[in-house]
Amino acid sequence: MKEIYDYKEIEKEAQDLWARNKRYEANIDTTKPKYYCLSMLPYPSGNLHMGHVRNYSIGDAVSRYKKLKGFNVLQPMGWDAFGLPAENAAIDKKVHPQEWTEQNINHMKEQLNSLGFAYDWTKEINTSDESYYKFEQELFLKFYEKGLAYRKKSLVNWDPVDMTVLANEQVIDGKGWRTGAEVELKEIETWFLKITDYADELEEGLEKIDWPENVKNMQKNWIGKSRGTEISFETDKGNLLKAFTTRPDTLFGVTFFGISPNHPYVAELSKQDSNINKFLENVKKVSSAEADQAQAEKLGYKTKVNIIHPLTKDLVPLWIINYVLMDYGTGAIMGVPAHDERDYEFAKKYQIPISQVIETDEKLPYSGTGLVMNSGDFNGLPSQEAFEKISEKLIALKKGEILFQYRLRDWGISRQRYWGCPIPMEYKDGETFTAKELPVLLPVNADGTYKPLHQNEGFRYKSDGYERETDTFDTFMESSWYFARYTSAQNKNEIFDKNTEYWLPVDLYIGGVEHAILHLLYSRFFYKVLRDMGMVKNDEPFKKLLTQGMVLKDGAKMSKSKGNTVDPKEYIENYGADSIRTFMIFASPPEQSLEWSDNGLEGCHKFLKRLWALSFKISSLGSDAFVGSEKTLNDECTDLFIKIHDDPDKRLNLNTVV
Repeated sequence: MKEIYDYKEIEKEAQDLWARNKRYEANIDTTKPKYYCLSMLPYPSGNLHMGHVRNYSIGDAVSRYKKLKGFNVLQPMGWDAFGLPAENAAIDKKVHPQEWTEQNINHMKEQLNSLGFAYDWTKEINTSDESYYKFEQELFLKFYEKGLAYRKKSLVNWDPVDMTVLANEQVIDGKGWRTGAEVELKEIETWFLKITDYADELEEGLEKIDWPENVKNMQKNWIGKSRGTEISFETDKGNLLKAFTTRPDTLFGVTFFGISPNHPYVAELSKQDSNINKFLENVKKVSSAEADQAQAEKLGYKTKVNIIHPLTKDLVPLWIINYVLMDYGTGAIMGVPAHDERDYEFAKKYQIPISQVIETDEKLPYSGTGLVMNSGDFNGLPSQEAFEKISEKLIALKKGEILFQYRLRDWGISRQRYWGCPIPMEYKDGETFTAKELPVLLPVNADGTYKPLHQNEGFRYKSDGYERETDTFDTFMESSWYFARYTSAQNKNEIFDKNTEYWLPVDLYIGGVEHAILHLLYSRFFYKVLRDMGMVKNDEPFKKLLTQGMVLKDGAKMSKSKGNTVDPKEYIENYGADSIRTFMIFASPPEQSLEWSDNGLEGCHKFLKRLWALSFKISSLGSDAFVGSEKTLNDECTDLFIKIHDDPDKRLNLNTVV
C-alpha cells in the first residue's frame, strides 16, 4: 500500500474493484442467512442533499456489517420518479417530464456511486418506466377484482395550484402538503382503495413489528379504532337520524344535533328552505380533512326541524354544521357542549344552552370521565358504568347498538395530472370496464410534447367506442410496493418470483418519520392485500424500522429557502466519500438529528489519514514485532469484537462498528 492517503485514488480503485467483482450483487444463497436492508427510495430531483447522504450512509454501514458477519445481503436502489414536481419542472424548462427525470436519475446515480455505497444496481427500478408501472396496473386490476377498488362521486380536497385531488393525509393545516395552497372542496368522480377493510389488522399488526413507539402510535391514532354506541334519533317530522358516540354517558347533555353539509337529509331539507344552499356554498371552501375541521371557524345553519331525545323526549334543534364529516361515523353528531371542545365553541357562538352531566371541578368544556349528574336514573354512576347502562337502555328500546368505528377512511388514489401511472379502466354506455391490454401507456405527441390526459382526445377516446380513464394514480401507489419489486426486478414477465419469497420481508427499513402515516401505512395495507392474493408469505413488509434524524445546519433543517444547504459534491471533492460517511455515522446516534459541522468533517478526515498511516506502518513491520504483546492485543480485540457484535444488532450504535 502507498504511504500517502490519496483518497481520490483509493476510493476509485475500491469502487472499480467492487464493480468488476460484482461484490454487491445479491442472489439466492440458502447456505447463508439473508438480510434485506433498504433505505427509502429518493425522488429524482437532480441532486442529493445531506439528508439523503445520512440515510444511505446508515443503511450502507449496516449492510456492510451484516455482510462481514456472513449474511447474504440485499441493498438495492431505485427512483420514485412520477409526480407533480417533475411535471411542473418540465413545464418550466419546456421539456418532457421523462427527459427531465432521466437526466436527474443519471446525475443522482453518479453522485451515489461517487459516495461508494454498496448497492446492487442489477435490481434498480424506475417507477415511471413502463416495465414497472405495467405491473402496478396489473396489481390495481387484482384489487378491483377483489372488490378493493371502487369509483364514486365524492367531495374531495382540491389543490387549486397543482389542479389535483389530495388525500386527507396530504392536507396540512388546510393547505396542500406540496404547494401550501388553501385547499378547496370539490365534487368529482374519483377512485378509492378500501384500506378500511384492513383497519383492524393494520392496528393489531403494530404489536408484531420492531418499530419506534412514536411511529406506531401515529398509525394507531390515524386508524382511530373506537368503541361506542350508534344512537337512533327521530325528528319531529318522522325521519330517523343516527349518530355514533364514544360517550353515551353524556347523552343527557345533548342540547343540539348536527349533521354534515353532505348528509343525504340536507338535500331534502333544502327543498323547503332555500337559504340552506347559500350556507352550503360557504362551507365548500373548507377542507374535508379532519384536522382542518378542528381548526377552522365553526359554521352552522339552524334548520326548521327538531330532534326528539331518545330517553327524555325533549326537543333539541337540528343544525347543519361544517365540522361534522360525512365519511366519519354516520355524518351526524349529538351536540354535548359541556363535554366536547368543538361543540362548546359552536354552542357559545350560536348561544345554544350548555348542560353539564359529568361532575368536575374543572372549567367547561370537560371531556374527561367522572360521576354522571343531571341524567335521571343514571345519576351517580361512574362514566364507564353509565356508558354500559345507558347503552343497554337504548338497545332495549331498539334505539341503539354498540359498535366499533374508525377514523381511517378509504384512500383516494385519483390524480388529475399527466405524469403518473394511467389508471387502467374504461367506460362505455355508463358501465365500467377493465382495460383489455396492459400496459396502458402514457401518450407522447409526435413532437415529444404532452398534455393532460383529459385533453388528449387520441388517448381518451378509443376507436372501439370505449372512453379511457384520464386520471393517474397517486404517486404513493408506486412506493407502496416497490420494496417487493426490487426482489424480482430482473424478471420482465412476472411481478414476483422465487426471489421475492426468499428476500421478503425487509429486515431493516430506513427513512424519515414524516412518512409514518402516508407511505408506511399504505405499504402495510398493500402488503396484506398481496398476502391475501398469495403473492407474498408474511403479514408485515418491514420487520424493523429506523427513522433517522434530520441533518441540521445552524440549528435549522437544511433548505434552499434558508440558504443553509450543503452540496455533497463539493465535500466529496475536498475530503472524500469516506470522510463524509464517517462523519454521518460518528456525529450523532442514527435516530437523533445531526448538526452539520465543517470542523467535524475535518476531524473525521484527519482520523482516516491517521488510520491509513497506522495501517501503512503495521504493513511495513515484520511478524516478529507483535510477539511480545500478542496476548494483551488478543484480549483487547476479543472485548472489542464482542462489543462490535452486540451494539448494532441491539441498538444500531454504528460508530463502534465503523
